[in-house]
Amino acid sequence: MRNLTRALTAIISCLVVTSTSAGQGLPKVALLSTGGTIASRTDPAKGGYVPALSADDLIAAVPAIKKVAQIQAQQISNISSSDMTPQMWLQLSTRINDLLSRADIAGAVVTHGTNTLEETAYFLDLTVTSSKPVVVVGAQRPASDLDADGPRNLLDAIRVAASPEAAGKGVMVVMNGQINAARDVTKTNTSQVETFRSLEFGALGVVDVEAVRFYRAPLRRQTLAADSRTALPRVEIVPTYAGADGRSIRALMRDGDVDGIVVTGLGLGGVPGAVFDAIQQARVKGVPVVVGTRVPTGRIFPLSAEKGSALSLKAIGCVLADNLSPQKARILLMLALTQTRDSKLLQQFFDR
Repeated sequence: MRNLTRALTAIISCLVVTSTSAGQGLPKVALLSTGGTIASRTDPAKGGYVPALSADDLIAAVPAIKKVAQIQAQQISNISSSDMTPQMWLQLSTRINDLLSRADIAGAVVTHGTNTLEETAYFLDLTVTSSKPVVVVGAQRPASDLDADGPRNLLDAIRVAASPEAAGKGVMVVMNGQINAARDVTKTNTSQVETFRSLEFGALGVVDVEAVRFYRAPLRRQTLAADSRTALPRVEIVPTYAGADGRSIRALMRDGDVDGIVVTGLGLGGVPGAVFDAIQQARVKGVPVVVGTRVPTGRIFPLSAEKGSALSLKAIGCVLADNLSPQKARILLMLALTQTRDSKLLQQFFDR
């Protein structure tokens, strides 16, 4: 174990881009810590790990950071990302916009739990107005593990945030040496360190011992105005499966406390006939409905003319989610609904 610890320390220590002493001349990166596995330690009394480390603790654990950037650290929260909320997204986005408006801040890094990391990253991608780099980073193994991946990931994230080449590429997720676009990336494995991947279009670039390297740039990006005062609409996600009869949608209609619905469709966004009937009832009541798919890759477009197909859903005013996952389609719909409820205008947001 001692040899393993020494080896990991040596690897982290050599992952350095510059060697300027005392931080002079280095870019300044804002670090905002929210909790998650990257900030967790094992709690013997509870039989598992819990968020315990502060933003300053995370920085102190990786001495090599001092040779890469000056860090302005701030603790936003210290929670499991399962407890992340849209209101916290708004607060985080507002704070990042404030920080990046400063001339002395080169970029921002958000440390985050992995369960909802891709959702936070996409919300920030839609609402951060600066072209400066923003990186969201997490870990699959708690900081108390001998082979914790958090220190390496954090150093890589700061290197990307400090890289001039990262400007204009939107919010990125940096883990396991890969740089992925917020819109494309998703968690693909429950426990392995290579979990975050862009399944259909691949990573933007890599972070290795020598350098930060980009090989492509994200093109499908847009910005929607939002700040801590924005009232985000309530949008629910409804799954579709063999035998689904639409009762979840009808229950939401009876409850009345819903501003929009994202339906996780089958294949090309198709749904069973009974679900189509429930969706039609929602549309009659004026509730915006976005149709996605449970299939991991590929976009939705009208093809089949049968009842319940994407074509029939579009005909009753549903919005097609392109290739966004249902959880990301929900985020875009929440933000778009602050501007319009018209289905044709909503479709334009999803077509961008």
